[in-house]
Amino acid sequence: MLDYNALAAVSAVIREGSFDSAARKLNITASAVSQRVRGYEDRLGALLIIRGQPCRPTELGQALVIHLDRVHLLEAEIPHLSFASGPLSPPEVTLRIAVNADSLATWFPGAISRFAMKEGICLDLLVEDETCTADRLRSGEVIAAITAQTEPVPGCSSIQLGGMQYVACATPDFAAQYFRTGGTAAEFQEAPCICFDRDDGLEARWLHALHKTDLPRRIHYVPSTHGFLDFTLNSFGWGLQPHALVDSYLSQGNLIEIVPGHRLTVDLHWVIPRFKNKLLNDLTLHLKNECDLYSFLDQNTNRPEI
Repeated sequence: MLDYNALAAVSAVIREGSFDSAARKLNITASAVSQRVRGYEDRLGALLIIRGQPCRPTELGQALVIHLDRVHLLEAEIPHLSFASGPLSPPEVTLRIAVNADSLATWFPGAISRFAMKEGICLDLLVEDETCTADRLRSGEVIAAITAQTEPVPGCSSIQLGGMQYVACATPDFAAQYFRTGGTAAEFQEAPCICFDRDDGLEARWLHALHKTDLPRRIHYVPSTHGFLDFTLNSFGWGLQPHALVDSYLSQGNLIEIVPGHRLTVDLHWVIPRFKNKLLNDLTLHLKNECDLYSFLDQNTNRPEI
């Protein structure tokens, strides 16, 4: 039999990163957390947590935390019961979701907040590049992911949400300095480029489709959607921005589209485990309905790809 009190302590240490933080989460002492974890490891005869800064799970520890997450989801489906001593408190459910930074900066907060408040659930978001979020699901670190990856995740279902459109932008001053003839291959090799991080392939993909060239030597890495935009607005470089985020800046002339009409659309998918769960199924339907309302999530499957 699994000891769920001990498992809760293991999960808290792994998710919070330390025994002290886990103690605050569970409202018990750090000593009590340590005793529960150590005692459970002794009973199982296996290490569950690699102690460090932060603490990390072993393979068995990660598997048990995934199991506990799924148990909490199943418990949430149990009808509210009452006993002579009073009502049974509904279990606290936290959904750990991997989401790309651009979705987090645009449509995702509004889309999921209404559902989370209605259902009384907590969110634990892990921010990752859209090409890497599914890897977090494969490893068991999250229960769901928004991803641009098309490769199937074993044991999971993938639902297309729509396409996020990106525009290659720069300030008028930056364009006047580096793109005097409209953005030739040679000009892009001289103009400093901004990328989100080293996993971000949007600028490289866009540039290769336009000129069959690689990124320039001068690249700035800014791993924040709003920071990325701020640096662009300060004429620090050019880069691809979510159209939903920069539409007003383009309209006001603070930014210009370097090569008008040459945009990149990234398809986003919602990936969840295949096991039946009402909460996840309801959330999936909610997100799909919400995405249908966002004009910047292009639902046209016949759009041209670049």
